[in-house]
Amino acid sequence: QVQLVESGGRLVQAGASLRLSCAASGGTFSSYGMGWFRQAPGKAREFVARIDMLGSGKWYADSVKGRFTISRDNAENLVFLQMNSLKPEDTGVYYCAAGHLSFNFKIWGQGTQVTVSS
Repeated sequence: QVQLVESGGRLVQAGASLRLSCAASGGTFSSYGMGWFRQAPGKAREFVARIDMLGSGKWYADSVKGRFTISRDNAENLVFLQMNSLKPEDTGVYYCAAGHLSFNFKIWGQGTQVTVSS
């Protein structure tokens, strides 16, 4: 099965843009549905976006729709989350997740911290 490593998180000001990356290794990347989740301090982990195996189907949480874009590069085993117009409420640890032939996410990365200052 794949292993996931996120990168790209950092401290930014409100209104800025940031792109997160998730590198997969050890499996057939194109057979996994991929997703991004986030967890703010003191809150439960929440869904942000997901993308199907071919990259043609994408779904977003209402809170990020129109600002975030998920994409994937199956040749490079990467999934991205482009985040624009960031808000302080976007602050949290962002996790990449994979589900084999599905969106049943059982494989998780270690997370990358995104902090948006006002």
